[in-house]
Amino acid sequence: MPLLISTGHYSTAGSRSRNEDFVGMVTPNEPELSSKGMIAAIADGVSGNEGGREASEYAVRGLLTDYYATPDTWEITTALDKIMVAINSWVQQQGSVRRELAGMASTLTGLVLRGRMYYSAHVGDTRCYLYRAEKLQKLTQDHVWDRPEMQHVLTRAIGMDTRLAVDHGMGELKQDDVFLLASDGVWAAMSEYDLTALLQQVANRGLSAEAASQALCEHAIKEGSQDNCSAIVLRIDALPEGDLRDALSEIKNLPVPPRLKVGQTIDDYVVEELLHSSRTTLVYLVNDAAHHRKLVLKTLHPDRANDNHECTAFAHEAWLAKRVVARFFPQVITPEHRHFLYYLSTWHAGDSLQSRLDNGQHFTVPDAINYGCKLIRAIAALHRRSIIHRDIKPANVHLGDDEEIRILDLGVAQSGFDADTKDLAHTYLMAGTPSFLAPEQFLSSGASRATDIYATGVTLYYLLTRHYPYGEVEAFQRPKFGDPIAPTRYRPDLPEWLEHVLLKAVARDPKQRFETAEEFLLAMERGAARPLPAPLKAPLLERDPASRWRAVAICAMVLNLLLLYVLIVR
Repeated sequence: MPLLISTGHYSTAGSRSRNEDFVGMVTPNEPELSSKGMIAAIADGVSGNEGGREASEYAVRGLLTDYYATPDTWEITTALDKIMVAINSWVQQQGSVRRELAGMASTLTGLVLRGRMYYSAHVGDTRCYLYRAEKLQKLTQDHVWDRPEMQHVLTRAIGMDTRLAVDHGMGELKQDDVFLLASDGVWAAMSEYDLTALLQQVANRGLSAEAASQALCEHAIKEGSQDNCSAIVLRIDALPEGDLRDALSEIKNLPVPPRLKVGQTIDDYVVEELLHSSRTTLVYLVNDAAHHRKLVLKTLHPDRANDNHECTAFAHEAWLAKRVVARFFPQVITPEHRHFLYYLSTWHAGDSLQSRLDNGQHFTVPDAINYGCKLIRAIAALHRRSIIHRDIKPANVHLGDDEEIRILDLGVAQSGFDADTKDLAHTYLMAGTPSFLAPEQFLSSGASRATDIYATGVTLYYLLTRHYPYGEVEAFQRPKFGDPIAPTRYRPDLPEWLEHVLLKAVARDPKQRFETAEEFLLAMERGAARPLPAPLKAPLLERDPASRWRAVAICAMVLNLLLLYVLIVR
């Protein structure tokens, strides 16, 4: 479903003879709506000269027009900033070359809604408000003198100075959010209570956005406003699925927290334990006292705070984790107020399969079949969402005290949803743990569903035998793959049908493996009732291609010796 927005706008001169406010918005069709979003803007020309109206109109028209001409690769905040700086230069130039426009200036507040995020850019004393969950929040700061008698005097505006500093804001959209862009003729004459009451009617569908924008202006005039009155009202009616670009934009504007100690607090979450630490990420167990629950908080290592690639990869991981809504995965929790780079997920008592193996737990054949079927279902759920995990192994498979299997760590997962992930896929071509990488990956082949199926097969093989089907592979090693070792060499109690299933899952040739996780699951569930045939041994030339050339070399050597013998005898 695309982003659906109800819009309305109204502008009137009020008690004045000339309207120097200007409002506008653009609601494009696809694909622009998904790639660039919709934009609304409001401006209030500085009174006292003929250029006020011209400055405000040019500022709004320029922002709305030029925004859609910027490259799609630019971040929204970057695009808005560059456009507003250019508009500022033009207004300044016009004021200097045309005497009648000397001193022309204007406030400008713009709002972009794209995907599941909003972005604001602001200079002056026009305002942007957000009404959400019965609360009104002012998203912009007035650029006026901080003295009661001079609060109508601007300190920052389009055309006022050669250098322009633009305030930027951003946040996540929610269903039924209502945004208000208003000139000072509206907000200065109305109380916050009145603003809230009108916007509440819009959120509750009791008043249309169009009717609300007009009602706001008329109410301000009724309350004695002596200025032009303008308002734009926007209501979020439906949200699309999250966009990776939005996640990247949000991530890049959040600081990485310092390394936290037990007892410290981050955004009202109290750290109870450091669960995991790696070169790139930190994972904490935190207490959410407000909701009486424990959560898992994952963040980047402080040493990676300025690593753009790691920030991108982390944003991708958080985005994917939020998409996989199923019992096979910890569920992402959206914090009410987030001021640092991290994401939260549900905490489940239990341990990873690797931790249980390290602690000496023995897994019986029925255990392996039970947990194996759950693991394969989880892999199938990922693949249905076009996600390749790329690092399936016992350490990333959690067995809860509730006997549920959950897959952890989507840090190197590959998705097919957004072009931005292609760079991640290229960088992490050999992502994963060597002993769980499929043979074709050592030949520079990319990850695929077949490689996830292979890693799942190796995980079950290791769970039962504590060995690897082709032996352990060390980092940077270029292994040779022959036929896999039969798991019954290590576990003679394994049924023959299970051995055949495992050997098919870890076949050297991806064409000999299960085509899908569903096929793998079906073979596990059928078991001895409909066993798979024993896998055929690969010919020697397939297992060891170099043997062909060794044979050729030996034959050539023998022929040379025979020729030498003939020459000597003669």
